[in-house]
This record gives sequence, C-alpha cells and structure tokens, in this order.
Amino acid sequence: MSAKPDLEEAAMPEVREKFATQVDSALLAEVRELAKTEGRQIQALVDEALADLLEKHRKTRPRAHVMAIYQASHGRYADLYEKLAK
Repeated sequence: MSAKPDLEEAAMPEVREKFATQVDSALLAEVRELAKTEGRQIQALVDEALADLLEKHRKTRPRAHVMAIYQASHGRYADLYEKLAK
C-alpha cells in the first residue's frame, strides 16, 4: 500500500453554488475596477469579502465557554463588576 494520497481525492473541486443579489452600482463599479487592477475574477473578490465578513463576526461574539465562566463568576464578584462599570 502506498502512503500517497489518492489523486482523485486531492483533485476534488470545491463545491460552488450560484446566487443572485443586488449591489449599489457605484460599489459594483469599484469592485469591477479592483478585479481588473488585480487581474482577478469578481467571484474571487466576493469569496474573499464574505470570508472576511464571517471572520469579523466570529471575532466579535464572545465564545460560549468564556461567557459561561463570566456568568458563573457573577455570584462572587458582582460588587467588583458594578464598581468597575462606574
């Protein structure tokens, strides 16, 4: 048996899905110009923008385990938290 990965598995294309939306015409013109300047397709810029948006939103939400620890600490440190909030 070979330790090499199966070539078919390694070459599997990512699944892409079409969708339609509307965008401000000035914004779209800027995106088209950026794509042209960078020699990229608009879909590559849209993929990048959506990934950046999702990452930004992931970072702004507190993680569940962190919030659970914070909530559990309220019984002990409620007075301190109140003072710090002032």
